[in-house]
Amino acid sequence: MNVERVVRIFAGFFILLSLGLGIEASPIFHNVNWLWVTGFVGINLFQSGFTAICPLATILQKAGVPVSGSCS
Repeated sequence: MNVERVVRIFAGFFILLSLGLGIEASPIFHNVNWLWVTGFVGINLFQSGFTAICPLATILQKAGVPVSGSCS
């Protein structure tokens, strides 16, 4: 796995988890304030699309996760 795939997996996981914890109809509902995590992840994905700056990608690169590779 490369950095791009790990970032996508993390983002997808945190969006789904925070939606599950923040929406009242969910069986794992905890508090509506979890939706702030969804917003944070979405804003970070949006800005990284324009600036190519992603804090998680930087952390993963320093941890030794390979950068290159295809997304398919």
